[in-house]
Amino acid sequence: MVRAKWLGWMCAVLVAVDGTGTVPAADAAAAKGAPLPRAASSGDRLPPPTHYADWPAIKSPLAADPALEARVREIVAGMTLAQKIGQMTQAEIKSITPAQVTKYHIGSVLNGGGSWPAGNKHARIGDWLALSDRYYDASMATDAAVKVPIIWGTDAVHGDNNVFGATLFPHNIGLGAAHDPALIEEIGAATARAVRATGIEWAFAPTLAVAQNARWGRTYESFSSDGPLVREYARAYVTGLQGGFGDHNVMATAKHFIGDGATRNGRDQGDARVSLDDMINVHGSGYFGAIEAGVQSVMASYSSWDDVAAGIDYGKMSGAKALLTGALKDKMGFDGFVVSDWNAIGQLPGCSNAGCPQAINAGIDMVMVPDDWKAFIANTTRQVEDGEIPLARIDDAVSRIIRAKLRMGLFGTRPSQRAGAGDAALLQSRALARRAVRESLVLLKNDHGVLPLRRGMKILVVGKSADSLSNQAGGWSLTWQGTGNGNADFPNGESILAGLRDADGAAHVTYSETAQGVDLEPFDAIVAVIGETPYAETMGDIVPSATLRHSDRYPEDLAVLQKVAGAHKPVVTVFVSGRPLYVNDLLNLSDAFVAAWLPGTEGAGVADVLFAAGSATGRYNFSGTLPAPWPGVPCPGPDAGGARAARWLFAPGYGLRYPGRRVLGKLPTYPAVDTCADASVLSVFHTLAVPPFSLYLADANPRHRARDVGPDLNAVIEWPASHPVLRLRTVQVNTQQDAKSVTWLGAGRFFARSPEPRNLMPLAAAHAALQFDVVIATPARGPVKVYMGCGRRCTRSVDLTHILGSYADGARHTVTIPLQCFIRNGADLSHVDVPFGVLASPPFSAAFADVKIVAGAASGRAGLPCASVAVP
Repeated sequence: MVRAKWLGWMCAVLVAVDGTGTVPAADAAAAKGAPLPRAASSGDRLPPPTHYADWPAIKSPLAADPALEARVREIVAGMTLAQKIGQMTQAEIKSITPAQVTKYHIGSVLNGGGSWPAGNKHARIGDWLALSDRYYDASMATDAAVKVPIIWGTDAVHGDNNVFGATLFPHNIGLGAAHDPALIEEIGAATARAVRATGIEWAFAPTLAVAQNARWGRTYESFSSDGPLVREYARAYVTGLQGGFGDHNVMATAKHFIGDGATRNGRDQGDARVSLDDMINVHGSGYFGAIEAGVQSVMASYSSWDDVAAGIDYGKMSGAKALLTGALKDKMGFDGFVVSDWNAIGQLPGCSNAGCPQAINAGIDMVMVPDDWKAFIANTTRQVEDGEIPLARIDDAVSRIIRAKLRMGLFGTRPSQRAGAGDAALLQSRALARRAVRESLVLLKNDHGVLPLRRGMKILVVGKSADSLSNQAGGWSLTWQGTGNGNADFPNGESILAGLRDADGAAHVTYSETAQGVDLEPFDAIVAVIGETPYAETMGDIVPSATLRHSDRYPEDLAVLQKVAGAHKPVVTVFVSGRPLYVNDLLNLSDAFVAAWLPGTEGAGVADVLFAAGSATGRYNFSGTLPAPWPGVPCPGPDAGGARAARWLFAPGYGLRYPGRRVLGKLPTYPAVDTCADASVLSVFHTLAVPPFSLYLADANPRHRARDVGPDLNAVIEWPASHPVLRLRTVQVNTQQDAKSVTWLGAGRFFARSPEPRNLMPLAAAHAALQFDVVIATPARGPVKVYMGCGRRCTRSVDLTHILGSYADGARHTVTIPLQCFIRNGADLSHVDVPFGVLASPPFSAAFADVKIVAGAASGRAGLPCASVAVP
C-alpha cells in the first residue's frame, strides 16, 4: 500500500510504506533524514477542510427507516412514566443489583474505571459475561408491556482496558502520530470484538477532543491538535466499533461534546474561551466525522464554554440547550441519544447529583448517576409531575434511547447467546497493537545516526519505565488512574525491556533502573526508557504556575541520564509520556530521542523499530510524526497555535526516519525558570498534591515523624498506625475523587509540604490569599487552626474555629485567608515550606479540596476578619 504524506494542505510526498509500517528494503536507500510531513492512509491526501459559518447539517449513513420509527413510537406509547425515567437512568454496577434493575426499569448500567464484577480486578471473561446476563435477564423480568433490554457501557478507550488479560493499544495521542485512519478502524473493530465478548454492548469511545494545551491531564486521550485529522479518525473509529451493528460490534460514543480540549490553561472540566468559529471548525470536527459514521451516542462534556467575543456564556455543557439540542440535534441532525458524564449534572447551578431538570430540558437523554440513581428517579418523577420537565421532552429522550437499542439489535437475545460471547481469544489483538506501536513512534533526534541499533550490541537498559507495563499503559488501564498495577496485572503484555531482549538476545542486554554501581565501559550503547507515570483526568493536570519541564516532576529521569551520559557511549532515550513536554535537558543528554507516547501492552513494537527489524516486506522504519506541537520553552503559553509557534521546538508533522543523520545541536535549558512568570495561582492540592508539594499526616508533636499520604486514591490511611489520631480517605467535593476527607481521632495535623521553601512575598504583594474548598461532616468543638510553616520554629496560624465549628450542612464552602494575616502573626513568607496545614482535635471531620494561593483574592479586604467563607 502506498501512503501519501502531507504537510498542511499544500504538498504531498509519496513514500512507499506497507500496511504494517515498514519500508521495503529496495526503497530504504531513498528514505530521507529530513522531517516527514503527516500521512493519510490509502494514498489520498486529506482534502482542505470545509469552513463552516454555522453548525452544519451532517449526513448520516443510516437511511430513514419508517418501520423502525413506528416500532419506537409503539414501544414508547406503551410505557409508564416510571418505565420511561428508568430508561433514562444509568447506574454503576457497584451500586445496583439485578433485582433493582427489574424493580426500577433501569435502562443502563456502567462500570467506571477500576470497577469489575464482584470488585475483582482479575475477573475472567466468564465473570463479566455472567453478570451481563444477570442484568439482561433482570431487564426482561419487568412488568412492562414491552420488555426493553438494558445496555451496559464501559470506558474501553484503548482496547477493552478494564478487563484482565486484554490487549491494550496505544493511547489516542500515539495513534494520532501514526496518521493512519485505516489502522484506527481496525483498532475500533478489535476493541468492539473484545468488549462484546464480555457481554457488554456500549463503549464510551472515542474521545474527540482537539487538545490545545499539554497541561490538560487528558491530552493523551486526544488524537491531535489538528481538527481535520480528528474528523477522519472519528469516522474511522466509529465505523470500526459499530460496523453493521452485528454481534461483534458495540455502540460508540463521541465524547466529550464540546470543547473539552479548549479549556483555559488546559484545566480539566474548565472553561473554554474560544470563538464560535473555532468551536465549530476546530472542536466540532470530530463530531462531524462521528455523525458521518452513524454514531449512536454522544457524551456531554464537563467543561463550559464562554464565547467572550460574542458576549455569550453557554455555561456547563450538560446544561447548554443551545448546543445539545440546537446545534447537535437540530442543526447537525444527530438522532442518537446524549448521555451525561459521571455525576456531571451535579455541577450545574441549582442541581445535585440526584436531580437536574435543567440538564434534561437542555437535551441530556440518559443521565449517568452512578450512586444516586434511586433519588434521581424519585426527583425526576416529581419534576415531570410538577411540570418542570415537559413529558414531551421525556418521550423524546426515551425514543432516542429505544431507537439506538433497536439499531444495535439488543432485543431478544441474551449476551451469552451472541456470536463470540465468552471467547477469551477475542480479548487479544497483539499483532495489531504491536503494529500500532511501531506506527506511533516519533524519532525526534538521531545525531550521528546512532539508530538503528545493531543486533549483537552489548546494551545497558536503564530507567524506571523499561520494565513497567503500568507506565507503558498509562491511565485507564485496569484501574481508573492506571495506578496500583504491576507487570503481573498484564499477563499477555510485553514490556519495552522484554522486547529489547527478544530483539538483541537476552545475553546482550543488561538492566539497571538507576545505573548505580554499574560499570558502563563494557557496553556498546545505552537505552534509557523514562517518562511520566500513570494518571487520568484532573489528576494529570499541570497547573498554570508549574512549568512543562519534565524534570521538575520526574527528577529521577534527569538523574539517570546524567549518570549514563558521562560514559561517552551512545545514549538512546525512549520517552514514555501522555503529551509533548519540555525536555531540552533530556535531549541534550541523548544522542537519539524517541517519543513513544503511551504504547500499551505491546512494548516489543519499540524494539522492532529501534533495531529496524526485518519483516516479509522490508525493514521497520520510523513513520510516525508529531500530532501536536512539541514545546521548546518551559512556559510555552496557553494554546497550540498562533504566535506560540515561535515557542515550539518541533512543529506538528515533524518526525525523522532512517538513515537520517541530522544533528540537532545543543538546546537552551533555561535553568532559572522554576515557575511560569505570569501565573497568579500557586496550586498546592488539586485532586493530588501538586509537585513539589506532598500531603502528610502527623500527630500534634512537630518532632514526630509524618506519614506521606501518597497518590493512591483508594487507600484509607490511619496514622500513627499503632494509635491512630487521624484517618484519611479520598472523596468527592467538586469532581470525582478530588478531595481528602480527614477525621481527627486525636490531636493531629494534616498538611502540605515542599522539600524546598517557596518565596510567597510576590504573591503577598499581589494581595494573595490561601483558599480551599471544604465540606464539614462533623463540626469542630475545640480549636481548629490553619497554619503556614516557614522553617524550624516558624509556624504561624489563623484560628478558624468560628468557621469550621459552625457548618455541618453537607454543602461545599470556600475558605479565604489573606496572606497578610499570616504575616501579621509573624510568618516569614520569603521561605515557606508548608503553605497549608490544619491542626485540630476531635471531634472534627472535614473534606478538603482545591488548596491554592490566589493573587488578588484578598483585594479590598482591609479591616475585615482574617478568614471568610462562601458557598460557591
